[in-house]
Amino acid sequence: MTIAVANLTKRFGTTPAVTDLTFSAAPGEITGFLGTNGSGKTTTMRMLLGLVRPSAGTATIEGVRYAELPHPVRTVGAVLDGADPHPSCSAREHLRVYAAMARLPRRRVDEVLEQLEMTDFAGRPSRGYSTGMRRRLSLATALLGDPRVLVLDEPGNGLDPQGMAWLRDLLTGFAASGRTVLVSSHVLSELEQIAGQVVVIRDGRLVAAGALAELSGATASTALVRSPDTDGLARALDGTAERIAPDLLRVTGLSTAEIADRAAAAGLRIHELTPEKPGLEQVFLALTSGERR
Repeated sequence: MTIAVANLTKRFGTTPAVTDLTFSAAPGEITGFLGTNGSGKTTTMRMLLGLVRPSAGTATIEGVRYAELPHPVRTVGAVLDGADPHPSCSAREHLRVYAAMARLPRRRVDEVLEQLEMTDFAGRPSRGYSTGMRRRLSLATALLGDPRVLVLDEPGNGLDPQGMAWLRDLLTGFAASGRTVLVSSHVLSELEQIAGQVVVIRDGRLVAAGALAELSGATASTALVRSPDTDGLARALDGTAERIAPDLLRVTGLSTAEIADRAAAAGLRIHELTPEKPGLEQVFLALTSGERR
C-alpha cells in the first residue's frame, strides 16, 4: 500500500507547520522521513493518521484517508513518540485490551509477543520496563492487526546498540514482505543501512526526496589526499583542503581529476587519492543547513 502526501499544509493560527508538502512511500521498501526538530515531521505523520486536520492538501494510504479506512488497525500500525502503557498494566494485559478494542483474535497477542521476543517480561507490570522494553511494546501494539503499513516516529529512541540491531532486522523483514514503512529518526547511521528512499523537509517544506545515491548530488564532492607535500598541495588547492593528519588532506568541491591535475601542475606528489561517498549524515546536514532554530 502506497502512502501519498499531496500539497499537504497545516497552519496553527498564523504559524505554518507544514507547507505544500508532497511525497510518497512505496510498498516493499523503507522510506526515511528526515528533518531537524520542529521541521514538521511529527505534524505530517499525525495528519496522515487522522490525528491532526490539514489546512489544505491530502495524506492518504492507497488513496484513502485514514478515517475512511474500513479496517484501520489491520491496515496501518503506528508508533508516535510518548505513548506509554499504564504503569500497573503488563505488556500482555495492555495488548489484550487493544486487541479487544480492535476486535482482533486473542491469539494475536501471543503471536506478537513471540515475534518481538517479549515473552520473558510480558507478565510484569510496565512500571519496571526499560526503554527498550517500552519500545518493543509500542511496536507490538502497532503490529497487533498485522498491518500492511507502518508509520513510526523515532522508534529507536533510547535503544542500546543491540536494540537498534533488533529494530533494523524487524523493519527490513517487514518491508521485504512487500509492506510499506515510513520512519522518522535522528539515528542517521542506522537509517542509512535500511532506507531505500529518503524524504527531507525543512521548515515544513520538502527539500529533497529520492534514493540516497541521488541525494548525494546535493552535497559537494570530497576526496582524501595522502601526500608528503601537504603544505604545498593545500596552497595549490586554493582553500579547498582541510588537514586531518600530517600527510592527509580532505578536499571539498573538486573532483579527483582536478586535484590530480593541480598537483601535477605544481610538481607535487600524491601517494593516495580516494573519493569519499557522502553518507546520509552529510547529505542531511547539507540539505538542512540554514534551517531556523
